[in-house]
Amino acid sequence: MVHISKIDLNLFVVFDAIYGEGGVTPASRRLHLSQPAVSHALSRLRLLFDDPLFERNGRAMAPTPKARDMIGRVRSAIQGLETTLNRPELFEPATAAARYSLAMGEALQSAILPALMRAIVGRAPGIDIAVVMADRRTVERDLATGAIDLALDVLLPLPDDIHRRRLCTEWLAVVVRQDHPRVGEALSLEEYLAEEHIAVSSRRRGLSAEDFELGRRDLRRRVRLRCQNYFAACETVRDSDLLLTMPRQYARILNPHFGNRLAAFPIDTPAYEIYAYWRGAAANDPANQWLRTRVIEALSHGLDTPPEVGECD
Repeated sequence: MVHISKIDLNLFVVFDAIYGEGGVTPASRRLHLSQPAVSHALSRLRLLFDDPLFERNGRAMAPTPKARDMIGRVRSAIQGLETTLNRPELFEPATAAARYSLAMGEALQSAILPALMRAIVGRAPGIDIAVVMADRRTVERDLATGAIDLALDVLLPLPDDIHRRRLCTEWLAVVVRQDHPRVGEALSLEEYLAEEHIAVSSRRRGLSAEDFELGRRDLRRRVRLRCQNYFAACETVRDSDLLLTMPRQYARILNPHFGNRLAAFPIDTPAYEIYAYWRGAAANDPANQWLRTRVIEALSHGLDTPPEVGECD
């Protein structure tokens, strides 16, 4: 049995960095150490655990089964120490001075930020908020390293050391131009599939939420335009016969500017559930708890209410 007093605990910080970054060189940049120093630490870890821990896989280093088994416990231990060292005894929003980073998509920003900032500006004049676009490829690493304090997204396959809470359910709406020649006050599934569509996604390829729901029923639609911005998509709907399917709450915010109509998505199902994610070390941190509460309050204005079948605004 190896006693902890005989181990350099910084080795586990290096292990976490290599695991998260996928290599010695990016880990050295993250830790502000030289590459030889990180390589030396990895050699010591390999001796300590009698396992290679990481093996070359193309240009990246893939964790061994031993490393995958260790990472959750290692990260929990590191985060526990960070909490012990950095946890404030008391958090007073009225006097605190801090900057918090939130990761979320375009649609959630419009649904959350107005109410969130109304609450923060009045109660916490020294608190600043920075919002970045959610990146599902790096959200685990960004939370673990503290690059972001809170992430809002659909249910993601993240490890147990990333905590989560379901916030709300969002439904889809179909955006139609006011004088569309074939779509009336209600939109049937057959009419929906007969039209051509715009799909909005930040990814270059892959299914959107609506195409996933259609695919579950062996249905397909014709996507004539794929873009990354709902505002531009709504403007395109106004000037064409294309249909746009998007989060209902955001559709209600945007489309009064364009005069488009909204109809319910013609499949009676929620689009997705929204979750908040934060690292385990922040679970009992008063500042992070306060931030999470403000976000939950900002989402309390009705996203969970399903649309009426055939609803059209």
